[in-house]
Amino acid sequence: VLIRTDLLLNLTLFVPPSTVKQPPTIVKQSLKDYIVDPRDNIIIECEAKGKPVPTFQWRRNGKFFNVGKDPRVIMRSRSGTLEIRSSGKSEDYEGEYQCFASNEFGTAISNKILLRVSKSPLWPKEVLEPVVVREGESLFLPCNPPPGLPPPETFWMDSFIMPILQDKRVSMGLNGDLFFSNVLAKDATTDYSCTARFEFTHTIQQKNPYTLKVLTKEPYNDTFLNSTDLYGARNVPETQPTFLSPKGLSSSKIVLRGEQLLLECIAAGVPTPTIDWFKRGADLPSKKVKIENFGKTLRIFNVSEEDSGDYTCMASNKIGSIRHSVEVQVKAAPYWLDNPTNLVLAPDENGRLVCRARGNPKPTIQWLVNGEPIESSLPNPNQQVLGDTILFHSVQIGSSAVYQCNASNEHGYLLANAFVNILDMAPRMLGPKNQLIKVIENNKTFLDCPFFGSPFPLLRWFKNGLGSGLDGGQYKLYHNGTLEIKQARPEDQGTYTCVASNILGKMENQVRLEVKEPTRIVRAPEHVTQPKGSTVRFHCRVKHDPSLPATVTWLKDDKPLSFSWIGRFKKDEESLTIHNVNPEDGGTYTCTAKTEIDEDSASARLTVTVCCSLPGRPDPPQDLELSDPSARSVRLTWVPGNENNSPVTHFLVQFEEDRWEPGKWQNLSIFDGNLNSVNLQLSPFVNYQFRVIAINAVGQSQPSLPSARYQTSGARKRSAISISPDRNALESWGSKKNNMEITWQALKNTERNGLNLRYVVSWRRKDTEEEWDNITTTRTKHIIHNTDTYVPYEIKIQAVNDFGHSPESNIVIGYSGEDKPSAAPTELRVSKINSTKVNIHWVPVDPSTASLIKGLKVNKTKLHKGFFTTAEHPSGILTELFPYSKYKMYMVVANKEYEGPLSNTVEFYTKEGEPGAPKYFRIQRHTDVVHLKWDKPLEPNGVLIGYTLQYHTVNGTQAGERKVQSFPPNVTEYIMNLPNRFTRFKFYLAARTQVGAGEVYAVESPHFTNEAYKEQEDIATQGWFIGLMCAVALLVLILLIVCFIKRSRGGKYPVREKKDLPLDAVDHKDQDGSFDYHSDEDNKPLQGSQTSLDGNVKESDDSLVDYGEGGDGQFNEDGSFIGQYTVKKDKEETEGNESSEATSPVNVIYSLA
Repeated sequence: VLIRTDLLLNLTLFVPPSTVKQPPTIVKQSLKDYIVDPRDNIIIECEAKGKPVPTFQWRRNGKFFNVGKDPRVIMRSRSGTLEIRSSGKSEDYEGEYQCFASNEFGTAISNKILLRVSKSPLWPKEVLEPVVVREGESLFLPCNPPPGLPPPETFWMDSFIMPILQDKRVSMGLNGDLFFSNVLAKDATTDYSCTARFEFTHTIQQKNPYTLKVLTKEPYNDTFLNSTDLYGARNVPETQPTFLSPKGLSSSKIVLRGEQLLLECIAAGVPTPTIDWFKRGADLPSKKVKIENFGKTLRIFNVSEEDSGDYTCMASNKIGSIRHSVEVQVKAAPYWLDNPTNLVLAPDENGRLVCRARGNPKPTIQWLVNGEPIESSLPNPNQQVLGDTILFHSVQIGSSAVYQCNASNEHGYLLANAFVNILDMAPRMLGPKNQLIKVIENNKTFLDCPFFGSPFPLLRWFKNGLGSGLDGGQYKLYHNGTLEIKQARPEDQGTYTCVASNILGKMENQVRLEVKEPTRIVRAPEHVTQPKGSTVRFHCRVKHDPSLPATVTWLKDDKPLSFSWIGRFKKDEESLTIHNVNPEDGGTYTCTAKTEIDEDSASARLTVTVCCSLPGRPDPPQDLELSDPSARSVRLTWVPGNENNSPVTHFLVQFEEDRWEPGKWQNLSIFDGNLNSVNLQLSPFVNYQFRVIAINAVGQSQPSLPSARYQTSGARKRSAISISPDRNALESWGSKKNNMEITWQALKNTERNGLNLRYVVSWRRKDTEEEWDNITTTRTKHIIHNTDTYVPYEIKIQAVNDFGHSPESNIVIGYSGEDKPSAAPTELRVSKINSTKVNIHWVPVDPSTASLIKGLKVNKTKLHKGFFTTAEHPSGILTELFPYSKYKMYMVVANKEYEGPLSNTVEFYTKEGEPGAPKYFRIQRHTDVVHLKWDKPLEPNGVLIGYTLQYHTVNGTQAGERKVQSFPPNVTEYIMNLPNRFTRFKFYLAARTQVGAGEVYAVESPHFTNEAYKEQEDIATQGWFIGLMCAVALLVLILLIVCFIKRSRGGKYPVREKKDLPLDAVDHKDQDGSFDYHSDEDNKPLQGSQTSLDGNVKESDDSLVDYGEGGDGQFNEDGSFIGQYTVKKDKEETEGNESSEATSPVNVIYSLA
């Protein structure tokens, strides 16, 4: 049974079976550059296959190597591999070796293997004088390790075998030398020894140590280590950067394709310079670039042709900067485009071998046959050599051979063997017979049918013995005989037959395909938080194909769980149960359901809380590490802290940079709580350090300790400055009639991408072909003078740094300053006047006489209304007017800065309206009556004609029958008899004009419980109470006399604490003897409410009701213009309205809101 869920196709064609005669093929050989350990035996590999089994010969340095004559050399049986017992004389066998594998059908050859013996020479003895240097100067200590094979790995240590700590100031170069960007006095406290490690011999050699003598201006002590200005504290002069390596301003480097490119820049200077890298005309290839050695080394992996170009490193400190340019040329040893492959031909067939390679310089192609140049071989009339191709026509039995193609240039060579085998054979099936393949429904599957024959057979597939061949649509047939079914369905199940045929016969094979249902977990485990000692159950219900047995396994934290009949962990077919859980049981539990051909899994997290402890904030993450650095990203890894009984849901990564805002931590990214290693996308030219905060349901942890710093290289500003309205990034306006101010939002510090950020601002008049004017500035504002009044301009902006220009922003339109409008609207008139609004009409001005700005803001207290219209006969509606009032109105043209001359003045009267609520409405209650008092409204809005009083009894939530009573306008009080002292009423009072009743004032009589004072007063008048009080007074008097006598005799007596006597109830009566219930705090909310006559209560409100409606005129209630015209009104008190108490504006500069 063959089970397949995925298959990597092997499209190697026509591999003949091992029983078919064929020329040799090299299958294993040693490396071209082969270095061996002198202490070990030398093994030079050469393995080949063929039928008959090949025999082997060797050449050394181009001459036949007689293996049998050297007793120390043995060739393995049925193999060409050499074993050389060097006996300490490995150097005797150094040289170039090549293996030849031959049988009766041809000869295959190996690469030329250069054998060299590893060497680790001793360090030459030398006496090193102390190195004398002034503090602040640069220094390098040469290493010069002895030449080894392969070259040794170098590093620096002191005499106590402790590594020299390296940093931005002190580091080792690619050549092994130790560089000091500037020397400090503390550098003299240790010595420096270059150490070489030889890989093959596993030996370490150490050079004699250097000692430093630092000449200082200030004595050195440890207090300087904590100084924020170390160089200033040491009185070290600051200097501009200079390069220690490489020298000069430019250099060149050649690197081979596929290898690593290493560029280095080490600079001297005080303070220590920062190194940044960039490539001229392009960004650094971020996916394969790594910045190392504190920014001083640029490493590019797997170099290709597009990596050639000019690379620049810039060293900068606060004193200045310097650059070095490296011209990189990418050369290439030969690499294959089409390497020749084995060819099997039948007699009289045609074929060809192709050998195409590329390199820099272009490689030359040389053909060999059976290991000898094809030019010197016997003539073959059935072959023709055409450069990188050999053509074969009408081949014959007996002309089989092995051909070699050699592609070479100055940087290396390629060698490939390909045999041409002339065979005459009927089709043969190479795979197993009658396979059974099981596949999951809707998955892709492949049915294999490996075959062989010469001439090459034709292969076709059939299903259930029917059809004319399967290819196309759901099926795809490959040249090697494999049939692909793109999406297996139940109807694809059946028997498939592959038939291979040529002129010599045919052969077939069958494959049985079964399509199965997928395995799925239909009820997955869920996250659980339980206290210690409880029982936890995770569910895992599985659905699978009935013909496929399924097994369910459980893992905890990716490790298998073990079960026993006496253990706490129990499982059945659909669940896992954990009894008596403890904190160690916490973790991630995974249920995996598996059949022979597929599987499904689901996970859930168990959190065990300790008794009597509540969930808390997580502990901070620890051990932050940076890895996989590249030009614009780095991987950050950390160890999560204790979750404290609440799972971590997210990790927040923050950063701090020390160039623009040192010490300020900013959010970078937030990640899921199940991650502890993330790839951070970074901005150019930022010196980052990171910290991580864990977050759970309780809150955030304390921040972790910061990571090491990571410096990204600079780049051009790639994105244009945003001009989105929400950021208000690029704006312009005129502050005077002949200027225009342009402002923009500064780029964030992490968007600078380099030093010396500037802004190039460009402008020109709109709809003209004028050249752009521009200015370069570091500010975020620029003023253009001597402009025409209110002229549109096109404006754009671009950011620039030392690495280049950003793309330009989008063009925005701005206007120069405005002047005072010179014309006024005419023929201002009104129509459709009612109590609170009026329609207005006017003739507009010529737009050329004023600058018309939409969106003008006006202070609402000025009571302006703005209108904007393009209609031929513009109009608008003024609302929120006071009823029964006289108004004077005029209109002006307004822009953002000025108002124009006044229009004609219009006077009009608003009509009567409904009055406002009475000024107050109070209740004074006596034993059997209620006394009501009120005052006329503050806003009568017309001539008052009377008052309407409505009232009803109140019993809990039930209201009695409502009664109505009217009063003339000069009556402001009413006395009503009560049926009994416990009856409560609710009253509704409204004033009336000719238009109707106005706003209602509602009050309610007090609860009976508020009459407790009255009851207390009645008790004080009872005879039994008076008698009781007299008895108490007499008893107190007798006690006082006794105490006095005791005291006068000098005797002892007990001292009792004084106790405050209870006071009588306070009599809250007015001068007329009535209770003032209006002053009771419980009744204040009732007095403050207002209702309509239908009984609906509404809160007292000083706001105006919006009566605005449609029409040509439009405006905003917040006082903002949507237009160009401002109407100003003067409201006067209407004559004859004695009851009006409203205050009317009298100054003509006021206008209506």
